[in-house]
Amino acid sequence: MTQLITDQGFVTDDFATGYAPLGTDQDVIAVNVPSDARPDDIPLPKGLQMIRVDFPQSADGRGFTLARQLRLRGYTGRLRACGHVIADQYAMARRSGFDEVEIPDDLAARQPQDQWLARANWKDHDYQSRLRG
Repeated sequence: MTQLITDQGFVTDDFATGYAPLGTDQDVIAVNVPSDARPDDIPLPKGLQMIRVDFPQSADGRGFTLARQLRLRGYTGRLRACGHVIADQYAMARRSGFDEVEIPDDLAARQPQDQWLARANWKDHDYQSRLRG
């Protein structure tokens, strides 16, 4: 099982559709993207509603780059980080373009909701905004 996290804390996953692997030729509404994918190799058809980017380990930050590049390419659908993302990385995940984070239950048990909520005010602590302010 997994736990979904948003700015409201631990929430119920409302996306019931399965995920197609990257490279599926048919029209899909949700796709699973590995961390080593090239941003330009991720198709963005009009019907695409969700992209879930894999984080195989918390030290692997390639997913943050993928999220940023997808947003810069114009993707406006839901973007989900999935895997070994830790609470300390939540603000970076949101700033890079992710809407939500999906983690395994064992990680959620080690990092309960209060640790994630402590970082849910990620807009208030934006380094660049403070520099420009």
